[in-house]
Amino acid sequence: MADETKDEAQEAKAATPPKPPREPKGERGGKGDKGGKGGKGRDAAQPAEPAGPPVVYEPAPPARLGVIYVEKVRPALARTFGFQNPHQIPRVLKVVLNVGLGSAPKAPKALEAIVAEMSAITGQKAMVTRAKKAISNFALRAGMPIGASVTLRGARMWEFLDRFINIAVPRIRDFRGLPTKSFDGRGNYTFGIKEQMIFPEIDFDKVERIHGMDITIVTDAGRDDVAMALLRELGVPFHGEQPVDVG
Repeated sequence: MADETKDEAQEAKAATPPKPPREPKGERGGKGDKGGKGGKGRDAAQPAEPAGPPVVYEPAPPARLGVIYVEKVRPALARTFGFQNPHQIPRVLKVVLNVGLGSAPKAPKALEAIVAEMSAITGQKAMVTRAKKAISNFALRAGMPIGASVTLRGARMWEFLDRFINIAVPRIRDFRGLPTKSFDGRGNYTFGIKEQMIFPEIDFDKVERIHGMDITIVTDAGRDDVAMALLRELGVPFHGEQPVDVG
């Protein structure tokens, strides 16, 4: 009986297929010549390099009004005022847009809408302005949000002025020209608009409330007559004058 069981075990062992031989340790494709798990060694597949030539990004074209200022406005101002030094010719330094919202502490969503609208108008993220000191009569504390502001320089400044003069100003209701007495005595010009709907970037269906804004054009003219001549040559339509065609 024992012999029969032993013979059956030997027959089953003989019927079992033999195991494949183990690969040598150094041929498993691991870390370098030492082998190991994974395949992270020197023989591992390297990432394929991107095909084709590298992408070259072209610079943005210069602002149209900035080119007109350099080519036409500067020579015209030098002839008019007799400037001998090119550094005497006035420049537009920056444009500041400001919106005040007295109910901003009680209506944060309205302030968010104003920030979004000003960002769309100028192409630059608007900054929330906050109160510098507390005023008890207005239930105002220092640090409370009271409006939004944007400061534009460089190409964005020229692009905004170009759109404002040629597109937004003609859409002002009953427009008869910008005031000529809004200079501060040092060549800076500030004026206000009653509604933001004149800008083509504003979607009428998404407007929650109508609000105005103050726009300040800062120059280094130092004199009001020189600053006014600069803005006139740029095409700003003043009251009672025929605007200059800048092309």
